[in-house]
Amino acid sequence: MKMQPREIIDTCSTHYQTWKNEALKAENKEEMDKFMKKAFFWLELQNNLLILWTIESTMGNDPSVKDKVEKAQINLNKKITDYASDVLNDLKDS
Repeated sequence: MKMQPREIIDTCSTHYQTWKNEALKAENKEEMDKFMKKAFFWLELQNNLLILWTIESTMGNDPSVKDKVEKAQINLNKKITDYASDVLNDLKDS
């Protein structure tokens, strides 16, 4: 299922705001850095998903473009998996 731009923005913005607020409440620099890294992940993800959606919507019939978009989506999925793994490790450590 592909997300529409409004869904991408809503989801990523919500998570960005959550982590940004945690960073602002952090008691030390290490915590702040950790939370800001998560916040920036969501900004980057939003940007990348919107770019891919736009490319796919405007040039998605071109086989070479489809192939490149697919490879980019695989790369994003790996980043999301790595992020989820980091969050799980943080939960185990706390």
